[in-house]
Amino acid sequence: MNIHQHTPFQRAIEAVETLPLEDREAVLETLRLRAVEDRRDQIAANARETLQAVREKRACFGSVEDLKKDLLTNDL
Repeated sequence: MNIHQHTPFQRAIEAVETLPLEDREAVLETLRLRAVEDRRDQIAANARETLQAVREKRACFGSVEDLKKDLLTNDL
């Protein structure tokens, strides 16, 4: 009985394991750089969404003291 599941992830790992060490290291570095870029894109998208919410008055910014005042003056 084969206890290993052959998911796309497992197949990718097995494929990379067949490469020489130098190529495996290059794959790791490439994936790391792509993950950094993906995270950067997520942060930029969140920033755009937040700025749009501020423009539309669905969100605001200020200090912690501003937040406390707002919470105390508005019924939740």
